[in-house]
Amino acid sequence: MTSPGHTERLVLPGVITADQAAETVRGITAIQRPDGAIPWFTGGHLDPWDHVEAAMALDAAGEHQRATDAYRWLARHQNPDGSWYAAYSYADGVHGTPTTRRRETNFCAYIAVGIWHHYLSTGDDAFLDEMWPHLLAAIEFVLELQLPGGEIAWKRDEDGSHPHEALLTGCCSVYQALRCALAVAEQCEEPQPDWELAAGQLRHAILRHPERFLEKSRYSMDWYYPVLGTVLRGPEAKERIESGWNRFVVPGLGVRCVDDHPWVTGGESAELALALWAMGESDRAVEILASIRHLRAEDGMYWTGYVFRDDAVWPEERTSWTAAALLLAVAALGGDEATTAVFDGGRLPLGLIEPPGLECSCG
Repeated sequence: MTSPGHTERLVLPGVITADQAAETVRGITAIQRPDGAIPWFTGGHLDPWDHVEAAMALDAAGEHQRATDAYRWLARHQNPDGSWYAAYSYADGVHGTPTTRRRETNFCAYIAVGIWHHYLSTGDDAFLDEMWPHLLAAIEFVLELQLPGGEIAWKRDEDGSHPHEALLTGCCSVYQALRCALAVAEQCEEPQPDWELAAGQLRHAILRHPERFLEKSRYSMDWYYPVLGTVLRGPEAKERIESGWNRFVVPGLGVRCVDDHPWVTGGESAELALALWAMGESDRAVEILASIRHLRAEDGMYWTGYVFRDDAVWPEERTSWTAAALLLAVAALGGDEATTAVFDGGRLPLGLIEPPGLECSCG
């Protein structure tokens, strides 16, 4: 059962009440399978990134055993090379069968954010020891795909090959994961100087070399993820968010997924709210979360998106990760210690800020 104390911490006036938060948490737990898996919805597929996000929301709600079960699902399904596949089916009668053999680096890295969040939520040293080998293998897999410029290739294909292409959103997520992985390593007394160097190289690429990333500026995630992923803070973060505000934010409705589509999405809206909170702009964060109350369904879950030109919910899915993103944003605004620690970034290791030996002509 959800801890009442934690449910009260998930209250945000104008956004969600304690009873509504408890209902949303029950919605996520109803989707979670007996083996610990948290697919997008009952009968849908699971991807490792959104699975971790849902587990983090469960921890924020005090559902620590359910979160532990989710991380143990990852431990059991980890590939020998430290990766996970990009999608697993949980259709009727199917229990975790991979639907693709593609392995995406940001999906594989994100377990570090979840593990550190869970440890900060519970103080469970035994859990940290149990998960350390899995985290170590996952990060080593990801860093095998770091390209000479510091950016990280976005996937490895079934045949073992990988494109020399990187995604800004994915790399910002990996950067946050590397910082959390370094925090875990420090707590486990397992220093990882190679990870520190890799984090510094990745940060340098994100900050100084936008040309090294595929052009995806139409997508709102590429706009706010440098802030959400803890790369940008202060005036640089403010400047970036202001530069895209009018392109992506639809007043009273939420955040567009793509700048030229009349479609606002709950996940992007909640993530922008988290980024705004991390910048110190809590009032605007609350406004964004309040603007997506229209996505809340009768069962307490949230529709993935809304096409405002057609006045239509689309797709007709109430996803675990949309609900989880909103709960995590509310948890951060409410001061939940674990959630604030992983998204604020102020207490996370930075890695090497100015990595030596990196060829760069930017001065």
